[in-house]
Amino acid sequence: MSRAGRNGGTRRRILIATDTYPPDVNGAGYFTHRLATGLAERGNDVHVVCASAAGRPAIEYADGVVLHRLRSASVLVHPTMRTAVPLGVHGHVARLVDRFAPHVVHSQSHFTISRAAIRAGRLAGTPVVLTNHFMPDNLFAHAHLPGLLHSTAGTLAWRDMIRVAYEADYLTTPTERAAKLLAEKGYSRPVEPVSCGIDLERFQPRPEERSVARAGFGLPDRETMVFVGRLDVEKRIDELIRALPRVAERRDVQLALVGTGQRQEELRRLAHEHGVADRVFFLGFVPDEDLPQVYVAADMFAIGSVAELQSIATLEAMSTGLPVVAANALALPHLVKEGENGFLYPPGDIGALTRRLLEVLESPRRAEMGEASRRIAQTHDHRNSLERFEEIYDKVRSSRPGLARRGILTRVPAQSRRRQAMAA
Repeated sequence: MSRAGRNGGTRRRILIATDTYPPDVNGAGYFTHRLATGLAERGNDVHVVCASAAGRPAIEYADGVVLHRLRSASVLVHPTMRTAVPLGVHGHVARLVDRFAPHVVHSQSHFTISRAAIRAGRLAGTPVVLTNHFMPDNLFAHAHLPGLLHSTAGTLAWRDMIRVAYEADYLTTPTERAAKLLAEKGYSRPVEPVSCGIDLERFQPRPEERSVARAGFGLPDRETMVFVGRLDVEKRIDELIRALPRVAERRDVQLALVGTGQRQEELRRLAHEHGVADRVFFLGFVPDEDLPQVYVAADMFAIGSVAELQSIATLEAMSTGLPVVAANALALPHLVKEGENGFLYPPGDIGALTRRLLEVLESPRRAEMGEASRRIAQTHDHRNSLERFEEIYDKVRSSRPGLARRGILTRVPAQSRRRQAMAA
């Protein structure tokens, strides 16, 4: 329960708007779920507006959170995900803001539902917080855009995101590097880095269970590198597979890939071509309740992605006490301290990746590197993140500097109008 709840203060009413939410499988969706349920556990009244997982609109109650599922359709370029049908979204979200009368609207993107919530919050005079998880690179593979168009499409996408961001009263993003990226893309106001956070109690080192965990996933009992995430282009999993034959010349090692994606069959073929099909295991989708055991089964975590604003999976691995080898790109360097809890490598450099993987696997300090990972992960306790978001909500409620600065006219919600009429 929040401090406000414990002290008998006003219970916060929080409307979270998101364009991706479980059962969608991605970092932003998982973070939003943990944010909503964590805030509810702390005594807040939390409603989430998101796309329906089944297509039909519905109201659901789960984990102390009220879910307003909007009518949705399959995303043609990403059949495992659904998106809200644009027609009617703005009206539905405006009515929800009107009836729920939230103290704050917290949007998780600048797409259809989140954008509608930002606009509805502004019109109602409700403070708006926006957290940016957006990276155009994560969309290119799904949209099947030719490489020559990536630069132009990325520029236009960032321009749209920045324009929407100026409509919010407070902007956060998971890391310092992500905040600097927003500034580089043209956002001139302050941005606060607030870690997505992880549950340190769920993800704990348990090396004594490693063999049992491997057996549970059907893995041979030998040294294991693990990657958790979408099997898509921007994750660069092919680099791990290309490095594996060289690593296997000196170590009896295997690679476990957890997740699904558009490149799965291509990666299977690549493993066959490089003669390591018997060392690459595709574990597919692993339910959230079983995810901690994935990391317990591993000796180290490897990630080649160049589009991470934080990487929750890397943090989960570190919390479990795994050393990390990661691409030297975007936010990953903020998690990996060279020689302390792992190593970085230049993206695309298979030789450097091979050397770094072997440095970890052959290091007499491997256990110490895992302990260092755990210490770094402890600075990302999700309880601290939840408390900081509550402080931000209280701050924007009391000041609302963005609304005052822009001179936005606020609209009195219908409920308030009815109460005023009855009082008269």
